[in-house]
Amino acid sequence: MHPAGRVVIRAAGVHRRFGGVSVLRGVDLAVSAGEFVTLSGPSGSGKTALLSLLCGFDFPDSGSVLPGPASWTDCAVLPQSLGLATELTLEENVALPLRLAGREVSGVSALLAELGIGELGSRYPGQVSFGQQQRAALARAVVARPAALLADEPTAHLDAESAEAAIRLLRRLADDGTAVLIATHHDAVHAVADRVLVLADGQVQAA
Repeated sequence: MHPAGRVVIRAAGVHRRFGGVSVLRGVDLAVSAGEFVTLSGPSGSGKTALLSLLCGFDFPDSGSVLPGPASWTDCAVLPQSLGLATELTLEENVALPLRLAGREVSGVSALLAELGIGELGSRYPGQVSFGQQQRAALARAVVARPAALLADEPTAHLDAESAEAAIRLLRRLADDGTAVLIATHHDAVHAVADRVLVLADGQVQAA
């Protein structure tokens, strides 16, 4: 459990340009421990760029971000590319954050089962569908109960039943104290959020 009310994810006056084009223009946002916030906006509005800055995959031209580069227990990330290690089984991928943190490996099989892929733990990413890989990547993101979770379209490749299981898991993670920020077009994800933000014209505003 993380202390409620503590700001865990923050962007303050963030600007980012790509190829001379201003994508983010003075973005401000804050997400506290235990809060579930979704980020909406049209494709190309900069949602992925903002998440990349927040987790330290990229750096702003000006302004500041939190948490930035951090361990998986501080900030777990679920990018659209998933980033599963192809040489590890799904189960080994999910356990990786716990091993890197020197923590006991537990709960891995239960998470995979909850997401409907319990029987696939011994398979490698290349042996399962992209949707099944996405569920394994979600399990990896939540297994260490991080202080912050940044997820980019975490239900994009899931059927309705699988998406519902993923949304329940994410909501429970926030209820247990994680600051959760999700970029998504999925109305079912927005429906369970504490706040919905919109990124448009390079700035964030309330929906």
